[in-house]
This record gives sequence, structure tokens and C-alpha cells, in this order.
Amino acid sequence: MPPSDSPRGRRIVLLRHGETEWARWGKHTGRTDVHLTELGEAQARRIGPAMDALELRDPLVIVSPRQRARETAELAGLKIQRTWDALAEWDYGIYEGMTTPEIRQQVPDWTVWTHPCPRGEQAEQVHTRCDLVLSVAHSQLVDRDVILVGHGHFSRALIARWAELPISEGRRFAMSPGAYSVLGFEHGAQQVVSHNVTSEEGAR
Repeated sequence: MPPSDSPRGRRIVLLRHGETEWARWGKHTGRTDVHLTELGEAQARRIGPAMDALELRDPLVIVSPRQRARETAELAGLKIQRTWDALAEWDYGIYEGMTTPEIRQQVPDWTVWTHPCPRGEQAEQVHTRCDLVLSVAHSQLVDRDVILVGHGHFSRALIARWAELPISEGRRFAMSPGAYSVLGFEHGAQQVVSHNVTSEEGAR
């Protein structure tokens, strides 16, 4: 994990893409490149002004290569400076496109946090990828804030690692479509400053 000493007030913002058709039905969407729904596009447009209230300083915007993440960043009015494979969603392997109830017909009590994804990405691999992403983002905080535009499960895993928890504890953090969370510091300790903020909440 990155060291806890950071310039005062610098933040990492995690933004989840807006709704997709697969997300609406609870389908695990890793490698598949799906577009935003009309609602997802509206969520993305609304979250931009909501994030303006954060008054981020010259933010570095890094985006997952998946179309749904790029569309969200663009509709939110963010200037994409880097597209990075390391921000892609968890690779669900043979469970791609399946819902949790469908998977549980084969593997009772299955969750991505507690069970393997055959032919996909395992929790230890996600752990390593999260720490890489956070290390790179942390290194930029000397000069500016960072916005990471990505996905539900991987963003939740990033939150868990920032809080110095194991990947499995990502299950404790919700991440709604088109919502953001803010990671920062208090007295040198890494903390979750705000979490799962939607456009309606951000406008308050």
C-alpha cells in the first residue's frame, strides 16, 4: 500500500460508471463492452456538476478502457488524460454475464468476494492490481487530485485496500451506478472521506 504521508487535503475520487442494461439485471459485467442506458447517460451528466462541489485541484483523470467508463467520464465533463487497463472491472471468467442467483444454482452462497471465478481473476490478483492503482494515484497527489473512473466491484475493492482491509471487505461498501466516493487523509491516516455519493446527494 502507498505510504500515508500526503499533501494536506489531496484526494482520490472513485467514480463508478452509470447504469448499463447488464447492471440493471444484475449481470456480472467484466470484459464485455456494454454501453450506458439512457438512465446511465443521465446519471453521468448529473454527476459532473455534483462533483464540481468537491473543488478538485487540476485533477488527473484516469479511466478504465471499457466503453461504459469512458462514456461516463465524457458525459460528466471530465477531461480524460489516461486510459488504463489496471482500472478494468474484475474478470469474472465463466461467470461473465451471469447473475448471482444463476451462479448460486451451481455454487451455493457464491460471492465474488469469497469464492473463485473459474478462468477469471482471483481475489489475490485483484488485491495486487488495487495496490498498483492506489500507489500510482498516490504518487500524483503531490501535485494534484486524482479521479479514477471505473466499475462497481473494482472500486469497492479499491476502497477496502485504501482502508487497509483485505479485498473481501469490499463487500461492506456499496457503489451505485453513477456514484462517487472520496478517499483522503486525516492526521496522516488514510480514510474514506465520503462514500457512494449520487448526483442528488452531491447537490445538497
